[in-house]
Amino acid sequence: MSGTIDDTILGVPEALRTHVGAIRPMAEHKVLPRLDHFARDFIALSPFLVLASMDAEGRADASPRGDAPGFVRIPDDATLLIPDRRGNNRVDSFGNVLGNPGVGLIFFVPGIDETLRVNGRAALVTSAEMLAPLVAQGKVPVTGLRVAVEEVFFHCAKALMRAKLWSPEAQVERKSFPSLGRILAEQTGTASVADAERSTEEAYRTRLY
Repeated sequence: MSGTIDDTILGVPEALRTHVGAIRPMAEHKVLPRLDHFARDFIALSPFLVLASMDAEGRADASPRGDAPGFVRIPDDATLLIPDRRGNNRVDSFGNVLGNPGVGLIFFVPGIDETLRVNGRAALVTSAEMLAPLVAQGKVPVTGLRVAVEEVFFHCAKALMRAKLWSPEAQVERKSFPSLGRILAEQTGTASVADAERSTEEAYRTRLY
């Protein structure tokens, strides 16, 4: 790999600021400590978010979360409840939160290029009473995350505009990329391609909730 990493700004915030330029006043002052009505309305429209977390040793992880719009509940302006739908039981995010409660969320709404960022501290929820409002398809999740909100702000549309994320013309044909079953079969060597594809398709069909 050619080139070197410029470490002259490492650990020196002032040098970083000089390198990238001054922050614009509107961007500097847009961060809120609580969810206002714009944020609540956006979350109510959102069927998808990315949850970023980090374990006690500093290893980072980002995990997708998705369901029908409004699947993330807002008990009050300082709290979010995120259900954990059925998955592969790796529980990477939960393990991270046990060692380091700091999390970052990015909410997406199809058709809107702006996103909403929420930072805060998370805790695992296993109480049936607290999880009951998160029911979907008649099933209550066995675990969830409660996020105590610390920072809320909208992120401009430039990244999604450059990506053309919601543009039909930018969509990739599914057959142009290998199936997850084929990928896992070849990466892990634990099953044949046919068996892995069959297992994945069955999970998608019968184990979403």
